[in-house]
Amino acid sequence: MGKEVMMMTDCRTKIVFSDIDGTLLTSQHKVTCQSKAAVQKLAQKDIPFVLVSARMPAAIYPITDELDVKMPIISYSGALVLDREGRTLASTKMEEKPTRQLLQELAEKFPQITANFYTDNKWYVKDRTDKRVQREMDITSATAENADFAELLDEGIYPHKILLMAEPEDCVAAENYFRENYPAFQVVRSSSILLEIMSGCVSKAGGIAVLLKHYGLTVEEALSFGDSYNDIPMLEYTGQSVAMGNAPDVVKEAAKDVTLTSDEDGISAYLNGYFERF
Repeated sequence: MGKEVMMMTDCRTKIVFSDIDGTLLTSQHKVTCQSKAAVQKLAQKDIPFVLVSARMPAAIYPITDELDVKMPIISYSGALVLDREGRTLASTKMEEKPTRQLLQELAEKFPQITANFYTDNKWYVKDRTDKRVQREMDITSATAENADFAELLDEGIYPHKILLMAEPEDCVAAENYFRENYPAFQVVRSSSILLEIMSGCVSKAGGIAVLLKHYGLTVEEALSFGDSYNDIPMLEYTGQSVAMGNAPDVVKEAAKDVTLTSDEDGISAYLNGYFERF
């Protein structure tokens, strides 16, 4: 990749942003002791550590609790930004008409795909006994509720995000179809089996911009870590950025540096260079 692995973070770093799955968490969805220690060292130096994820708030807070650090969060890949106290700093939901049409087309053209409707701190599905939904509940510790999506829209309840769970080949097919036919939406894979659909003006970079303004910091003072396609806007936006060793090549190319894999404590290994300087 032509990038030096585990370079020390710049002395200008005043805030750190990190993706969760495949970045902070190991492949077994665990926070290691080394990662926890690194985040707590940042807190001791008054450097905010912010989790930036496609997850809903209820699936992020168990991780902040485990880290034992109070922090703001960027949820739904930037569609919902909350401060340290859980107060909303920014919220962008999908518009009713194109969302209704997308869900109808999804049912007609991709009946084999499992759809999820996320709004604020609620997660709605058609069937919570679906094995894919059960797996996501096991991973995130969040709880899905059964609901009719059309009825939610009728009630004026609009999603921050529609998540599609599918086999890899179906995920690619759905991504291509909805990208081509719904240009007003952002359509991006967060893994080989997960496809995230949100308002087109939403991105992790946009969520970071909200928090930088909140803290009075510049983009040059921000460091980000990520591993997947939906992390690319974030990695390209922050002044300093690091791709995980387990990231696809295109993600590594978007970052300034590359560290070890999440299973090898890539974040803590990289941050140790920062601690040695101060």
